[in-house]
Amino acid sequence: MKRFLDCSASELRDITKSQLLFALRASEGRIVVSETIGATAPLLNGITNAELAASQGADILLLNLLDAEQPQIAGLPQGVAADDCLRELQRLTGRVIGVNLEAVDPAYASDNRELWGMTRGRAATAENAEKLWQMGARILVLTGNPGNGISNQALADALKQIRDAVGDRMVLVTGKMHGAGVVDESGRQLITSRDIARFIDNGADIVLVPAPGTVPGMSQQRVSELIEEIQRRGALAMTAIGTSQEGADRETIRQIALMSKMAGADLQHIGDTGWMGLALPENIFTLSVAIRGVRHTYARIARSINR
Repeated sequence: MKRFLDCSASELRDITKSQLLFALRASEGRIVVSETIGATAPLLNGITNAELAASQGADILLLNLLDAEQPQIAGLPQGVAADDCLRELQRLTGRVIGVNLEAVDPAYASDNRELWGMTRGRAATAENAEKLWQMGARILVLTGNPGNGISNQALADALKQIRDAVGDRMVLVTGKMHGAGVVDESGRQLITSRDIARFIDNGADIVLVPAPGTVPGMSQQRVSELIEEIQRRGALAMTAIGTSQEGADRETIRQIALMSKMAGADLQHIGDTGWMGLALPENIFTLSVAIRGVRHTYARIARSINR
């Protein structure tokens, strides 16, 4: 199996879980994961936000707020059936598709009526995981949106059930980018060594941690310590820009990208609210160039989806 950096669309379309994990690990920290929202109007008329992210060098497209019971991605061609939207997005972009699911803790659940408010089809359940596999998702990210009351314990519990259902087929990522409505799990306490152990023991292939400089107290040293623990236990680590800094200036993105790389990140995520539904496109490009240079960035952009 090749490293992910060199994979074509046809290779990624049929890639297995074990092959995908090998390809990611072999890329040595040079993977860009771009999160987008399909439920909102796209930045460009008639073009999905995910396609725009792919055009700037994103390797993996991660969909937030996708409801497995009522899936929709604004900007897809007319006539695409709801259950085919992920497969169509994969066909159009040639990228691996991931989806966020959320594990609400009853002790912290809130009546969040904002855009991020929970729906049954976004819950981190085995039923939703199976639906998303059938729709074409190959990565699941168990995490939380603002104000929804997502705790690390709830994530670990949900992860175990999802692992038993689809863990042999789908890459499972677990962690939080911010407090997600749990004040006790924010800042330095957002993720601990105990949380890392629970996530990996319950089936996480990749553990998500905030990128240095995105959450108060998450310094390069702190993130480096967390990543060292993750990798020592055999999992991969993904740093995340999930605090709207995906809409910051390009120099800020460069700094976060380089600090994440120095901390040991295997994958780097950039969030979905620079503009609503997508990071600033130039920031996706900037992140890509910062962690792997123009050669690999242009190769990902230019490689035809027909290869």
